[in-house]
Amino acid sequence: ESASTEEVARLAGVGIATVFRHFPTKAVLLEAVLLERFGRLREYAESLAGAPDPGSAFFGYFRHMVEDAGTKIAIGEALVDTGVLADDSPIDRAALDLQRALGVLLERAQKAGAVRPDAALPEVYALLVGASRAAYYARLDAAVRDKTLAIIFDGLRGHGTTSGK
Repeated sequence: ESASTEEVARLAGVGIATVFRHFPTKAVLLEAVLLERFGRLREYAESLAGAPDPGSAFFGYFRHMVEDAGTKIAIGEALVDTGVLADDSPIDRAALDLQRALGVLLERAQKAGAVRPDAALPEVYALLVGASRAAYYARLDAAVRDKTLAIIFDGLRGHGTTSGK
């Protein structure tokens, strides 16, 4: 269930009038929240781009994205429900930026031998989205989610490596 604008105002510690002054519609508010969240996730990926262990950086980021999926999915669905998302929206561009940041981590992990070389970004992103949605919609507990990620990571891992556990 999505939060009402009144609930958002309460959580932000401001009055409803303040929220509507800055965000005239719920769609504008949801878009701003989702853009901010995507921006933070992209910045986190970028901060890992120079990590000394590219395999751990990649697998850790993948795990973080799955663990963080619930809020992103809920906000995204609420935004879709408003019916105002257009093609080439700021959300689409932010999602592509996020995907590119994941691609940098993937490429570094592959060069380090931690991720199999034939795993291209579209397939890896599909695995990430699938795992995220499964964790959210199936309400997976942490143990099941972690075991699922271990299986995915075993499939992605380069031969003879143990990075990502």
